[in-house]
Amino acid sequence: MVVLGIDVHKGTHTAVVVDQVGRKLGEKTVRATDAGHRQLLRWALRNWPDAESVFAVEDCRHVSSRLERALLTAGQTVVRVPPKLMAGARSSARTRGKSDPIDALAIARAALREPNLPTATHDSVSREIKLLVDHREDLVNTHTRMQNRLRWHLHELDPELNPTARGLDRLCELDRLAAWLHQQPTSMVVRIAAELVTDIRALTVRANALERELAQRMTHVAPRLLALPGCGALTAAKIAGETANVTRFRSEACFAMHTGVAPIPASSGKTNRHRLARGGNRQLNAALHRIAVTQIRLDGPGRNYTQRRRSTGDTTMEALRALKRRLAPIVYNTLQADTTTRPTHHPAAA
Repeated sequence: MVVLGIDVHKGTHTAVVVDQVGRKLGEKTVRATDAGHRQLLRWALRNWPDAESVFAVEDCRHVSSRLERALLTAGQTVVRVPPKLMAGARSSARTRGKSDPIDALAIARAALREPNLPTATHDSVSREIKLLVDHREDLVNTHTRMQNRLRWHLHELDPELNPTARGLDRLCELDRLAAWLHQQPTSMVVRIAAELVTDIRALTVRANALERELAQRMTHVAPRLLALPGCGALTAAKIAGETANVTRFRSEACFAMHTGVAPIPASSGKTNRHRLARGGNRQLNAALHRIAVTQIRLDGPGRNYTQRRRSTGDTTMEALRALKRRLAPIVYNTLQADTTTRPTHHPAAA
């Protein structure tokens, strides 16, 4: 078996091949294009035709997704190496410094050292959901910045005109503001405020349309996840998109570690303790946090569990963290069930 560690960039990809003991066998740099991907594959198959090839790709999906798809289409095995694993491999190597070949070698040796890394798979459903979620969040962030600037302009025009906290999210309120601005004496502040109202209204319509589309998709993709108390359509879409095919995790514990809710052992000698995990996918961690906070507000098993933890001496935050750890396997098994029964085609994807 040979492992090809690949350091990915926008312009080029650098691959280093190692054998089973981590000895470097060769390296090659290709353009980050379809032709470059084919060139890399031909080079690997020509030089090591009889060996089982494993492509270890740095997990930077904004620049590695095209390469992953090309390798998977060609029937190759692709594993994703988290960037944090490269630091240990570089520090233990005899070669000092940092370069693309050094990073690629660190990726290959990290893949050898960690045999249970997640394997990349084709999953267009979760990718489309993640793209829609990210696009909607970008629109909402732009929407929020415009709202903040509009409030300052409105305060300058009339200090007593102060829309409610969520007032600028409602189309009727935006229409009322547009009519009020139309009646004001012409000035640069009025002009800019009117343009902001028009832009905010357009962004609100687009964000609401994306939310409805995501809700429709999640009804077909993960109906059981939507039925989980505290998990709305946007939270379910965030979980499905960031998980990127739950079958790539071999156990509930791996999923919990990936989400950053599994406590990290910090024991020594007679001291047996765990500490809070600061790593993991923080987007998934935030989604589990929203579910947990909602369940604490509602009557049900979530609130009962946190109350029991509080009665044994846990603080509010400790009880919340314990609930998030308890929710991770529930979400994992729910996603597994939804993936097993997922239809091959649904109207939302048409």
